[in-house]
Amino acid sequence: MPTVEVGDLADGDFLLDVREDDEWQAGHAEGALHIPISDFVARYGELTEAAPQDGRVHVICRSGGRSAQVAMYLVQQGIDAVNVDGGMQVWAAVGRPVVNAEGQPGFVL
Repeated sequence: MPTVEVGDLADGDFLLDVREDDEWQAGHAEGALHIPISDFVARYGELTEAAPQDGRVHVICRSGGRSAQVAMYLVQQGIDAVNVDGGMQVWAAVGRPVVNAEGQPGFVL
C-alpha cells in the first residue's frame, strides 16, 4: 500500500477525508474533500470530478486504517492514490491546522 507521511504533504496537495460526518464536523484539514467511507462507492463520481486529472489523491482518516482501504480501492481503479500514514491524529500532532464545520479551530474526534 503506497503511503505518505503528513510532513511530506505540501500546501495544495489534494486531500480526501473518508471519516464519518461527526468526525469531519469536529475537525478536518481545510480544503479537503469529504466523502465518508460508508458512502464512498455511491459518491465515487464526486471524487473523480474533484480530483486533479494528473495529480495524486492523498487519502486520510483518523489513524490510517479506513484511508488505507479507500486508497487501495482507488489504486485498483487506476487512480494515483496514497494513504496518509497516521491520519488526522498525526496531522494535528505535528501542528497542521484543523478546522471545524464552521471554519473555527477544531479537534480530531
